[in-house]
Amino acid sequence: MASRIADNTRVRHTKVVATLGPATDDLVPDLVEQGVNVFRLNFSHGTHEEHAGRVRRIRAAAEKRSRYVAILADLQGPKIRITSFADTDAVQLEVGAPFTIDTALAADAGDQHHVGTTYTALSDEVSVGDVLVLGDGIVELRVVKVQGSTVQCEVHTAGRLGAKQGINKRGGGLSAKALTAKDLDDLKFACAQGVDYIAVSFPRDAADMEYARELIETAGASCGLVAKLERAEAVADPQTLDGIILASDAVMVARGDLGIEIGDARLIGMQKHIIARARALGRAVITATQMMESMITNPRATRAEVMDVANAVLDGTDAVMLSGETAVGAYPLKCVRSMVGIILGAESSEHVQVAPTEPFTCSAVDEAVAISVMSAAQQLQGLSAVACLTASGNTPQLMSRMRTHLPIYALANHEGTLARVALLRSVQPVMFSAYAMDFDAVNTEAIKILKQAGVVNTGDLVILTKGDYRNVQGGTNTMKVLSVD
Repeated sequence: MASRIADNTRVRHTKVVATLGPATDDLVPDLVEQGVNVFRLNFSHGTHEEHAGRVRRIRAAAEKRSRYVAILADLQGPKIRITSFADTDAVQLEVGAPFTIDTALAADAGDQHHVGTTYTALSDEVSVGDVLVLGDGIVELRVVKVQGSTVQCEVHTAGRLGAKQGINKRGGGLSAKALTAKDLDDLKFACAQGVDYIAVSFPRDAADMEYARELIETAGASCGLVAKLERAEAVADPQTLDGIILASDAVMVARGDLGIEIGDARLIGMQKHIIARARALGRAVITATQMMESMITNPRATRAEVMDVANAVLDGTDAVMLSGETAVGAYPLKCVRSMVGIILGAESSEHVQVAPTEPFTCSAVDEAVAISVMSAAQQLQGLSAVACLTASGNTPQLMSRMRTHLPIYALANHEGTLARVALLRSVQPVMFSAYAMDFDAVNTEAIKILKQAGVVNTGDLVILTKGDYRNVQGGTNTMKVLSVD
């Protein structure tokens, strides 16, 4: 029986998400070897044909190296942008200078004094005194007058403004729908490719995520949903944030746009809050944006970036994400190796007191079993691993919400389930089919496959969970403590 268990000589609990692009299209096998757990396809760039090729390369590389990795299709969303300039690629704006954004201006008629925008409702949704942040936070404009199609501003923070750069409103309030016509087309394509997760950009509330799930189900797919938390409205109050989390399978702390909308000072605590709430509500969480940005052009990360990645690990994030660092960077493999090293260092530090996990409540039997298992795992001497038979991946996901130094082995016979759990903190996917197996032999065979893979040894204890009925989602109702041999 093939096991496809990754090398766990030193278990890494926090997972790595890497974005594919021109710099890595020929390096997928090497990225798998270096430890990438999730590959992100950024639908803001590239054609369907290019993304289909990436899907094929990911699956071929994972199969060849006997690994399970997840594929995340990241939809572009309603990115609100300025248009272009007539005779240049960018203009330099100085503090105090007037500058107008005109929704009626031709797409290529911008200059030093005004520019158009892709968002025709802009003049209806801003008021005098609002601050517009352009170019990923480089330029800030303060609105001084709104008249017809024009939003007349004064430059508040100087900088170089390039064509087609994004516009955010400080504090949120721009009401563009989360799913554009392009997103709907991309979502159908991603479903047809059988990706494991689809990320929705700029969701405003739970309804946006519920709509996306309906579209996935209509397409006959079962992709997990990731909510990218980028709008101020999404984190403005506890009810909205919790609603988005519960309507999703995972959330992403998308620190670029979110930081622009709520300000970097608030972003510090918000990152920790989102991670804690996602874990408490039983959902996975990815921390993203500029984690190792300097490695796009430099062979080493700065110490500030090292601390940033380590801090997210200690917060309890399931995964940390690389974007331009691997998509277009000069050192993608070195970047992944560096991130893996930082994760292992943070997880093994003897000088860090990790905050305890938030108290959990449960309303289902499988939740109660998961909580009981992880509570016992913290106390039981001689325990080497936790293993769970799972059809959907729900039980290992619930277990992974609680902090542990132990690996959690998800034993499943469905390739899609094994790929999806590759995102989850501490969870290691293992192919294991109990369907045709005598029920009394399941325990023995589960321990046997872990021992053959070298992840447990004679005399070790292993906690195993399963259900009385095979291949039934949510049927986990049994916890056993087993001795190896």
